[in-house]
Amino acid sequence: MPTALKLFGFKFYYWAREHKPIHIHVQKAGAEARFVIDPEVELIENTGLKPHELALAEEIICENREYLVEHWKLFFKEMKNENN
Repeated sequence: MPTALKLFGFKFYYWAREHKPIHIHVQKAGAEARFVIDPEVELIENTGLKPHELALAEEIICENREYLVEHWKLFFKEMKNENN
């Protein structure tokens, strides 16, 4: 499970066998949410994050969206190269 970012107690990650659309998982204290991050940031699932935590997580994602998308693309490009 590649971790792209850790900030304010949140862990932003994805699974090594992920699928499109490009999205990110957010975890904090046992609660988790998932956001699509490309082409736009959109909450698609929440299991336990409080409204203020969701708002902060979404703000962090929006501020770091380019980095997170690039991190995803680079990771999966490297994985594809390793499997060839």
